[in-house]
Amino acid sequence: MRKVMGLSLLALLASQPAQADVPLAEVRARPAAGETIYFLLPDRFENGDKANDRGGLKGDRYKTGFDPAAKGFYHGGDIKGLTQRLDYLQRLGATAIWVAPVFKNKPVQGGPGLESAGYHGYWVTDFTRVDPHFGTNADFKALVDAAHARGMKVYMDIIANHTADVIQYKDGQYTYRDKANWPYSRKGGVNGEPVNPGFAGDADSSAANFAKLTNPGFAYEPFVPPAEAHVKVPDWLNDPIYYHNRGDSTFRGENSRFGDFAGLDDLFTEHPRVRAGMIEIYADWIRQFGIDGYRIDTAKHVDPGFWQAFIPAMLDTAKRAGIPNFSIFGEVAHEGSDPGTIARYTRRDGYPAVLDFAFQGAVRAVLGQGKGTEVLADTFDGDVLYEGGEEAALAMPTFLGNHDMGRFSTLLAKDMPGISDAELTKRVELAHVMLLTLRGSPVIYSGDEQGFMGDGNDQDAREDMFASKVASYNDNRLLGTSATTATANFDPAHPFYRLIATLAQLRKAHPALARGRQVTRTYSEAPGLFSVSRFDPVSGTEYFIAFNTSDKPIAMQSVIGVSAASLETLYGRCPAQVSAPGSVTVELPAFGSMVCRVAPSPETTVR
Repeated sequence: MRKVMGLSLLALLASQPAQADVPLAEVRARPAAGETIYFLLPDRFENGDKANDRGGLKGDRYKTGFDPAAKGFYHGGDIKGLTQRLDYLQRLGATAIWVAPVFKNKPVQGGPGLESAGYHGYWVTDFTRVDPHFGTNADFKALVDAAHARGMKVYMDIIANHTADVIQYKDGQYTYRDKANWPYSRKGGVNGEPVNPGFAGDADSSAANFAKLTNPGFAYEPFVPPAEAHVKVPDWLNDPIYYHNRGDSTFRGENSRFGDFAGLDDLFTEHPRVRAGMIEIYADWIRQFGIDGYRIDTAKHVDPGFWQAFIPAMLDTAKRAGIPNFSIFGEVAHEGSDPGTIARYTRRDGYPAVLDFAFQGAVRAVLGQGKGTEVLADTFDGDVLYEGGEEAALAMPTFLGNHDMGRFSTLLAKDMPGISDAELTKRVELAHVMLLTLRGSPVIYSGDEQGFMGDGNDQDAREDMFASKVASYNDNRLLGTSATTATANFDPAHPFYRLIATLAQLRKAHPALARGRQVTRTYSEAPGLFSVSRFDPVSGTEYFIAFNTSDKPIAMQSVIGVSAASLETLYGRCPAQVSAPGSVTVELPAFGSMVCRVAPSPETTVR
C-alpha cells in the first residue's frame, strides 16, 4: 500500500505546475516549527553559469580554486543553478532552503600538498558580498525572491566564530597557548614584559575594559602579510587586535573557545567592537535580502555573551523588516542521543533552536547500532531541557546526516559492515519516515533523496548533484538506482525522492505531523516497536505513528489514546480498530511503519 500511495502522490504532483505565486505575507506568517528544510552547498548543486566557475580569477587551481575533478576544490555550482532547480525542490516538498555560506571566501588555503578551496563557504574574507564563484548579490536576491514566490523560505548559513586564515605568527608556531601561562598582561608568557595595563580580561566585555587591550602580542606576535593587508571586508576585520591569536584549537577545554578552528582566524567575540561589527554585518543581510533565517556555524566555539547580544539583535532587525518568524538555529556538534549538551545553548546562550544532534544520534543508535527503541523515548523525554520545553522542540531542525559527519547511509554501512544494499535501503527508508513524521523540522541533505552514499565525512560527503568529474564520487554505489554521480541526479522517480515527497505532502495536509504535540506511547529495551501519538494543534485530533526498527515482522500491542476507536490509514497499513480502549494491535513488516489518523468513540473525548 505504501508504494502505491507514493506513486499516486508522485503522479498527482507531476501533473500540477510548480506554484510560483504565493503571497509573501503567507510565507512570513509561517512559524519556524513545521518547515521541511533542504540543505545544500551551492558549489555542489547545479551549475547555472559556467562563466563564473573560476570566480573571475586567472591561473591554475591554486589561484582560482577551480578544479571540478578534485573533491576539495570548486566544481562550478552557483546561485543561478540553484534558482533554476527550485521546481525540483518544491515538488520534493521543501518549504525552506538552507544554503551553505555564500560569502566571498579565500579561494585556496593550506600548505604545500595540503591545499584546498573555499568551495564550502566557511573561509570568509568579505562578509558583505557573494563569492564570485557563486554569482553576485543580485543573483542571491533573485534566488530569495523566486523561492518566496514558491512559498519557500531561505535560511543563510553564517559564521561569527572565525574568518579565513590570514593572520600569521612571527615565530611560525601555532600550538595553542593558554591564558594561565600566556596571560593578556604579559608579552609572550608570564615572565614577559607588561602589556595591556588595566585590562581585566575577556570576562568583562565593556568598551571601557577593552579600550585597555592595545597589544595583541600576549601569546604570539600576530601579523598580516602585506599582500592581504586589506583582504577582509569590512576593513576593521584586518586588525589582529580583534582576534584571540592563541594558536590552533584541539577542540577540548579552554582552546575550544579561544583557539583557531583548523587554523582559521578566531574572532575575539568578547570584544564589543567585534560584537557590534558582526551584528551590523548580519543585520544588513536581513534588511537587504529579506531572508527568513540563520543557521549559525560553530556556535559552541563562541562565548555565550556574544550570542546573548547577537540573537536578540537579529530577531529585532527581522521584526522591523517585516519578518516576524525569523528562524535562528545553531550548530552545536555533538555525538550521542543525550540532548542535555545541546539544550544548554537554548537556555544559557539564548538560541531559539539548535540542530538536533541528539535526534540524529538516537535514530542512528536504533537503526545502525542495535539499540532498543527506549533510546528514542529517552531522547524525546529530554525535550523538557530546551528553553521553552516540548513546544520549543517542535522547531528543532532534525537530521540524519550532513556535509560534516557524513551521510546517514554511509554511517549505517560503517556501523554494520557487510550489510546488503537491500537491507541498507530499508533502514535508510525507515529513517526518513522517522525524520518526516516525528517532532521537529526535518532537514534533507542534498543528494539523500537520490540515494547518495559517500566514502566518509567532510569532502567525501559533498558529492555533486550535477554530473561530477570526481573519480572518488563516481565510483560510489547509489541506493535505489543504477545511476552514478557521473551523470546529473535530479530524478523525481527515484524511490527516496518519491518517499520524501509523499511524506512532505502528508505533513502539509496534516498539521499534526508538522507542528503537533508528540506523546511517546510504546518502546522497549530491544529493537522493534516504537510508537507515538501526535495531536492536531487546532482540533486536537490524534494521529498514531508506529515504527518497527527490527529486521523481523512484529505483531504486538501498543498504547494509544483511550478515546481512540478506529484508525484511518495515511501511510503504510493501519489497523481498522483498536483492540480495547487505550490499546491497539500493531502489525508491521521488518523496518515497516504506519501513520494513522484516529477517530474517537462517540462516547469519549480526544485526549
